[in-house]
Amino acid sequence: MDKLRNMEVMVAVVEAGSFAAAARQLGISAVMVGKHIQQLEAHLGARLLQRSTRRSSLTEVGAAFYEDSKRVLEQVRWAESAVERSRAVPQGLLRVSAPFTLGSHVIAPLVADFLQRHPQVRVDLHLSDSVVDVVGEGFDAAVRIGRVADEGLVARPLRPYGMVIAASPDYLRRHGTPRSAADLAHHQCLSHSVWQRRVEWTLHDGGAEFFWPENARFICNQGEGLRQAALQGLGLVMQPEVLLADALATGALVPVMQHCLPVPRPVHLVYAPDRRQLPKLARFVEHVVAALALPPEQPAPAAVSPRRRAASPARS
Repeated sequence: MDKLRNMEVMVAVVEAGSFAAAARQLGISAVMVGKHIQQLEAHLGARLLQRSTRRSSLTEVGAAFYEDSKRVLEQVRWAESAVERSRAVPQGLLRVSAPFTLGSHVIAPLVADFLQRHPQVRVDLHLSDSVVDVVGEGFDAAVRIGRVADEGLVARPLRPYGMVIAASPDYLRRHGTPRSAADLAHHQCLSHSVWQRRVEWTLHDGGAEFFWPENARFICNQGEGLRQAALQGLGLVMQPEVLLADALATGALVPVMQHCLPVPRPVHLVYAPDRRQLPKLARFVEHVVAALALPPEQPAPAAVSPRRRAASPARS
């Protein structure tokens, strides 16, 4: 019986919430997941998990064993990393997390270039707008937008995450070019359903704060859908610069209201300090920071604390 593998499977079941989810994460069948748990319970002579049709929950004994298993697996990973630190050539698996849009358009190309330069490294890039537990979920590094919480991680500042307001030339010919945030009330606006009620992307005009209209003609929960709608001339869109960069470069979209743009949000590459000596991680950090470093004269933007929404002419 492979005790470490059984412990790894159990931890995956607890954190994923079900046998099926753990199986997808581990790349094995749900039946095999069940066999690992059965072997572990038979060896210990105690039930660790209460099964239901959809989820699994820990017994009291299982909860204690789960915490101990996490510590044991982390010690094993540390022992393995100690061997890896002694190697001069970067090699092995590097697990990286990044937000979806920034990760798709910026981090993924950087990863591809990094792999070309280091053929003995493999990368598992996890794209999600959820904030992962870097150490607890076994990631080597993560790219984060916004304020970085004090988790004892090293945080390297990267180029800030800015927004741009744009429309197609055809739309601007038909509807005119907006000059101020108040003009949004008279335009067809395209809005992201996830962030339209947040305060991170506050517009500023003449000392006043404005907000992207909530009563947009077209609302979508995915940035690419909004970009395509803007390219078709449907209306004004406010999107991350990284998503619209190509369309702006070719003139397919035209930037407007640049003096009203929200304050860019800070971006950091974070990783655990005890892993910085791993060749694969050290080279990856150097690669990303070199590509996305702040200009020497530009300080990292401070994370803006959420504020209460004020009345806005843009919402009328």
